[in-house]
Amino acid sequence: MPLPYLDEFRQEAHVRVLMEQLDEHAARLSKPVRIMEVCGTHTMAISRHGIRQALPKNLRLISGPGCPVCVTANTDIDAFIEMALMPEVIVATFGDMLRVPGTRMGLAEARSQGARVQVVYSTLDALRIARDNPDSTVVFFGIGFETTAPTVAAAILEASETGLDNFMVMSAHKVVPPALAALCGTPELAVDAFLCPGHVTAIIGPGAYEPVARDFGIPCVIAGFEPADILQSLSMLCDQVAEGRAEVELQYTRGVRPDGNPAARSMIEKIFEPGDAEWRGLGIIPGSGLAIREEFAAHDAARHFEVDVSYSREPKGCLCGAILTGQKIPRDCPLFGKSCSPDHPVGPCMVSSEGTCAAYYQYEI
Repeated sequence: MPLPYLDEFRQEAHVRVLMEQLDEHAARLSKPVRIMEVCGTHTMAISRHGIRQALPKNLRLISGPGCPVCVTANTDIDAFIEMALMPEVIVATFGDMLRVPGTRMGLAEARSQGARVQVVYSTLDALRIARDNPDSTVVFFGIGFETTAPTVAAAILEASETGLDNFMVMSAHKVVPPALAALCGTPELAVDAFLCPGHVTAIIGPGAYEPVARDFGIPCVIAGFEPADILQSLSMLCDQVAEGRAEVELQYTRGVRPDGNPAARSMIEKIFEPGDAEWRGLGIIPGSGLAIREEFAAHDAARHFEVDVSYSREPKGCLCGAILTGQKIPRDCPLFGKSCSPDHPVGPCMVSSEGTCAAYYQYEI
């Protein structure tokens, strides 16, 4: 079945031409260049289509912290599991989180011990569960970047306006630009350019990356997710590096407006305010989280429940933190493909559909 607006980005002949063009653009470079694809969807597309193996020898793609499940810190996962184990609580979460290991257990194991864990496909499902269970407190695990935050904000607003007092959110939402700035300040990483996420940028707009380009001299291109998108974006980044430019360019014009989505940003700003957040592999990054505003404190699970997660720690031997910051690749991890696999994951990068380890295991092992 034809897919309007997508078929031309998947045609083999068109992709071959763009691959040849990328070779020409990369030939202009005076040194090897490291480009970080920030988005987990890009990582999966790059692995699935064999782009990494087809690149010119002087280009290297490294994966970044673009998987929201993967960058969620163990302290947040453990706190949510502690809430799930409370008898008066029903927790709601997206499916990927069910299998992510916490320090002591994952949500699937907590459910086997009697925790009431509901997998939902949207925040509307979580609101429905709250309405159907008025004697329980329903806690939704709010993870994700600017792409998913507007729907969670809308759910909090609806709960507030309709008096649904038993609906709460544990917000582990994060915003991308501060993480890019933190990566730029990591000397051992030495990223030369960023392939920026299309989904997130559809909300925040290309201008959100201007400080990265201006303050750190790192070129940025917002890319679509088809092979042709990625190849064209890489050529654009090669040109910037070769010419000594550091600008924010938009390749994904069919999916991203120059001003992003002001209505979605307004919804986020109404419910959330910037806060410090812990990222797996990057630690605490100031202003990189979304905390629920005081006005909506009645729906903030972090304010309502006190949990002790002082025991939280990273899985022994797991290199997810280093993989998420581009310092290691999955094959560097001694657990990869051995004790850590999609059937028995040790770290979140093997669980998520956007995880780097999952992409390598499925397409590059």
